[in-house]
Amino acid sequence: MASVSFLLVAVILTALAFDFTNGFHDTANSMATSIATGALSPRVAVAVAGLLNLAGAFLSTEVAKTISGGIVQDSEVSLVMIFAGLIGAILWNLVTWLLGLPSSSSHALFGGLIGAVWVGAGGSAVRFGAIIEKIVIPAVASPVVACVIALLATYLAYMITRRTSRRAVGKGFRAGQIGSASLVALAHGTNDAQKTMGVITLALISSGVLSHGAGPPWWVVLSAGLAISLGTYAGGWRIIRTMGKGLTDIQAPQGFAAETSATAVILASSHMGFALSTTQVCTGSILGAGLGRRLAHVRWGVAGRIAVSWLLTLPAAAAVGGVAAWVAGRGDAGVALVAGVALAAAAAFYVLSRRRPVSPENVNEVPASAAKPTVRSTA
Repeated sequence: MASVSFLLVAVILTALAFDFTNGFHDTANSMATSIATGALSPRVAVAVAGLLNLAGAFLSTEVAKTISGGIVQDSEVSLVMIFAGLIGAILWNLVTWLLGLPSSSSHALFGGLIGAVWVGAGGSAVRFGAIIEKIVIPAVASPVVACVIALLATYLAYMITRRTSRRAVGKGFRAGQIGSASLVALAHGTNDAQKTMGVITLALISSGVLSHGAGPPWWVVLSAGLAISLGTYAGGWRIIRTMGKGLTDIQAPQGFAAETSATAVILASSHMGFALSTTQVCTGSILGAGLGRRLAHVRWGVAGRIAVSWLLTLPAAAAVGGVAAWVAGRGDAGVALVAGVALAAAAAFYVLSRRRPVSPENVNEVPASAAKPTVRSTA
């Protein structure tokens, strides 16, 4: 029992570590456009996002229930499988952060868990029907929906204000962005913090602490909310630069349209229990905002690299989660080996990131890989 209890604590700490990476990986979702337009300074933006992520964690637990009992058979999941799945998700988050790619932390988590459970308990323990319904369909539909809504909202914003001075329009929409960006941060906490809640709840169910089908206890909600808010405050500057300056050139009306569109899609999905990717929604809305403004630069090369990372996320995280489950399943030595490799990899990624650091001081510089825009929108 002592060994199981130690492993449970290790799983909970690993889940909170993933939640932290989820926070700094996804800060760009809510604040990239506000930082790019100057509506908020970088430091203030991440502080506001962190506080609202914490608040959002307490608004709903529907997504947490989807994770804890929706995509896998909780009765067949062991703590080792959960640990391995989290390692797969964390490593993919760090790889894409290093590359400045806004990939989905949510899909990294799903992929890691699916791969680990598949290797550890067999394909029968994975609910493929629920995965298609709750993950794959929203993953395909949500960025498209967000893109279309943001495109229309951007077009309307410029049509309505076409006789107003550019200075007044910019000032008004930058003020509006403070509210719209805050709503995205709140919605992100409502959706993404719940995923870690669901994983911890799944671990508690697997160890017999909670009964099957139970929801997350209050301390799980609080700890997950704190972890993601601290990660958000750390600031994922590399990804903020890509979303704020790399994908398209954002003006204040576009930023406001993108943020309000993303908020509507995320909150609607959270209410229905769809564990969608807030990253994909926000990226889709930023692309739509770029397409909605006449003569706006849309960098399709950057968009293509982001799309490739989306396609790779589930299978890559699943592969790492599956290998980690196989190694960790050899016993305590296997668990220690997986943890050691993960820590070494995380340290290596950090060292590599310092070669070309991105900070609040240079976050609004256009990335070298995106310096030459490839298409102008004529919408």
